[in-house]
Amino acid sequence: MSGIFGVVCRRNCLDDLFYGTDYHSHLGAQFAGLAVFGKELTRKIHDIKGSQFKTKFYEDYKKMQGNKGIGVISAHDEQPIVVNSKFGPFAIVTNGFIDNADELAKELCLRGYSFSEISDGHVNLTELAAKLILHGKTIIEGIDFMFSKIRGSCSLLLLNKDGIYAARDRLGYSPLIVGRRNTVWAVTTETSAFGNLGFKIEKYIQPGEVVMLDESGMKAKRKGNKCSQVCSFLWIYTGFPASNYEGINVEVVREKCGGCLAQRDDIEVDIVSGIPDSGTTHAIGYAMKSKVPFRRSLVKYTPGFDRSYIPASQDRRDLVAKMKLLPIPEIIKGNRIVFCDDSIVRGTQLKNYTIQKLRECGIKEIHFRIACPPLLFPCKFNYSTRTLNELAARRAIRAIEGKDIHDIPEYLDEDSPEYKKMVEWIAKDLGVTTLKYQRLSDMISAIGLPKESLCHYCWTGEEPLKK
Repeated sequence: MSGIFGVVCRRNCLDDLFYGTDYHSHLGAQFAGLAVFGKELTRKIHDIKGSQFKTKFYEDYKKMQGNKGIGVISAHDEQPIVVNSKFGPFAIVTNGFIDNADELAKELCLRGYSFSEISDGHVNLTELAAKLILHGKTIIEGIDFMFSKIRGSCSLLLLNKDGIYAARDRLGYSPLIVGRRNTVWAVTTETSAFGNLGFKIEKYIQPGEVVMLDESGMKAKRKGNKCSQVCSFLWIYTGFPASNYEGINVEVVREKCGGCLAQRDDIEVDIVSGIPDSGTTHAIGYAMKSKVPFRRSLVKYTPGFDRSYIPASQDRRDLVAKMKLLPIPEIIKGNRIVFCDDSIVRGTQLKNYTIQKLRECGIKEIHFRIACPPLLFPCKFNYSTRTLNELAARRAIRAIEGKDIHDIPEYLDEDSPEYKKMVEWIAKDLGVTTLKYQRLSDMISAIGLPKESLCHYCWTGEEPLKK
């Protein structure tokens, strides 16, 4: 997942743009970029793998000038893309994943279009979105056309001389929120970017809705849908604790998730711990409900290390997993500990690094409690898991069945013998004393939105409703 931020004011916007974009650093670790409209449109992009946004962009931020700008922390493609078009010059940043990108790119190439940004043999998805928008007679018609052509999701900010167009994807998978500080207007993926900059939430943009921000304020450009299928994983793992989506705070949801896990548990343990960072709050909720003391047996060394699921290569993911978590033997040794974590994706880092460290510290029992159900389907709407073979639960099913199977209703039933076997296989493979996953109904209850308003495809395989 990427994070996008935009701001429009009546003076130089770079302070707000620089720090507002930086507050999205937890969402990407590949590239970052800024685009500003002043006397002309200027853009800067840097590779931020193994570095920090602020360090890379500090000199640029001091030199760039303009009263409106957009920024991005990207999980994959280089952004922003700048286009000199029939609409005049514009810059665009996106958040999402276009599942049929290769098909659309081939279609456009056959019609005479070309792509300048190619990575690993694939087109840059932000450039693809820009090319699709150019099919419209107006920018709004172009955004509508882009929405109609893609499978997956794409929220975007488009900057031109008039202001910033902010469009949330039709499924509402990824959030966009408008904020205001007197005469300054901003739009963000993460509301945590607003607080220290003095912005107050003005509007949660609806799925499919397009608004424009300029020096005079916010203007409605296209009505949105009242219902959505926003990504459930935002609250469970991806989002920042201080952020709100659809008016619901991330930290509070994680506490509730931990409480649900404790309510259904019957083990005797000495302490509760979390796998930092997001697992920590799930563990706090578990401790609050169970009355078992919370202690930090694992701590994260944050500087220089990003989230272990974000890096593109397995070698980099393994390095981050190995180096970022530090055990505290004095707390671990001889104790029965229940660990709360947000999810198990591949399970390899948990098995090869975290659990191995706990064993070396002399832990007595390791009980894992996971804040969401088993991940069984690769995400179609953002950059995260891309293949079935990556998923720990799918490896378990393959081992149990002796082959790959695609129709898995029994393994989706949390009360079935097949589901129990799958979880037991994963527990044995990890080398833990016990393992339990959150029930889907409990996770949805903790979030507080109706099931039909949430995307839970990666757990159930149920396609969101088409808009």
